Amino acid sequence: MIRRFGEVPQRNQKYRQRPGVYAILPLGGQVLLTCQLDPGPDIQLPGGGVDHGESPLPALHREVFEETGWSIARPRKLGAFRRYTFMPEYELWAEKLCHIYVARPIRRLGPPAEQGHQAIWMSADEAIARLGNPGDRSFTQGFFDRR
Repeated sequence: MIRRFGEVPQRNQKYRQRPGVYAILPLGGQVLLTCQLDPGPDIQLPGGGVDHGESPLPALHREVFEETGWSIARPRKLGAFRRYTFMPEYELWAEKLCHIYVARPIRRLGPPAEQGHQAIWMSADEAIARLGNPGDRSFTQGFFDRR
């Protein structure tokens, strides 16, 4: 069973399942995150939806680059959680199935390719306090607690 974080699904609302991949990116005592400026600001683990026909790992590399401008290496899956939410940018009620990885940020290739995102570095404690959803906070806390 995959743990749910956040809002309880509304009884009369139809949700579309939306698989996604997200990464905890630790380096030198800090963690690389993305700040989604619109409709935010919202501090998030970099990542996003897996496109139709796309495999999870290529999607993870693509999403991290789009939202941070960084390349990554050695992704390792930590687990998954689900959350039910309205996604205003798609006008979609979604059951998000969030697959969480840890990876090593390798190199900044440029600014985020996705408009409205800003790459930011934070200490683990600050990231855990400021991440915008409870699933991201829980996985990030668990990762740093095990270190």
